[in-house]
Amino acid sequence: MGQLHVSLFGKFCARCGEQLLEGLDAIKVQELFCYLLIHHNRPHHRETLANLLWQEQSQAQSKSYLRRALWQLQRALPHQESVKELLHVDADWIRLDCTPDLWMDVAIFEHAFSQVKDKSGTLLSEADVHTLAGAVDVYHGDLLEGWYQDWCLFERERLQQMLLMMLDKLMEHCESCGAFEEGIVYGAQILRYDLARERTHRRLMRLFYLAGDRTGALRQYERCTAVLQEELGVKPAQATERLHLQIQTDQLDFPTISASGVGKSDSQLQNALSRLLHVDAILGHTRQEIRQEIQQVRAALPGKGG
Repeated sequence: MGQLHVSLFGKFCARCGEQLLEGLDAIKVQELFCYLLIHHNRPHHRETLANLLWQEQSQAQSKSYLRRALWQLQRALPHQESVKELLHVDADWIRLDCTPDLWMDVAIFEHAFSQVKDKSGTLLSEADVHTLAGAVDVYHGDLLEGWYQDWCLFERERLQQMLLMMLDKLMEHCESCGAFEEGIVYGAQILRYDLARERTHRRLMRLFYLAGDRTGALRQYERCTAVLQEELGVKPAQATERLHLQIQTDQLDFPTISASGVGKSDSQLQNALSRLLHVDAILGHTRQEIRQEIQQVRAALPGKGG
């Protein structure tokens, strides 16, 4: 029948091959399955699960409901041996293992985060960037949208914070290698989840400016100021105001670019070259403006050339 494929980001969906799994319509069966999936590879005591999923019931009744939901889950899973081995049940403990026969978006997402969590965006390899981009792609929506159980809300917040940290790293990487427009796209994704994330507004201001869009950078500052006032009742931090002033006066320092190509991929070297050419063009434009202003000042001085 194929691999068991489970999506927990956005709307819950489980299928084997091209066929949707039947028998998972009951919300408590879904909840039991999803809880075991998210907390996979470790055993759960039956009593703990029963108390968690049926908090308002007596202990005896909650255990009875758990037995029935577990029976329904076992019936719903495909009967092929490789899939049946995912779920391990004994008198006291229940465990669901992630194996090659199970594809789960949350597991892919968490694995990607574990690979890069201790790396800054500037130190990401090409493989790291590919892994992060893939993880961001599987995040089709918040965990189990429409569910409001306490355990689900906690996990939803945890995974969303992982997403924001991964997008932060991708933004930092894009700035360091000159992929400014791509970094702006990642920044917009962050603000969809946390509109008042001031450091993201700052990085977007930098990326707009470095991409040659000074107006866009100044507009990003205005958006930052408005949302901080509306949502938190505060003014931008000093770091944001300093950056704003640097952009206003065209005094923002461009990132230092290493002249060495050791360890860099062709795409990274191409991005570095593009950024150097961009900086050279801006400097040339600035020199031209300075020469024009010098001529204007000289013309205004007494004697037409002072």
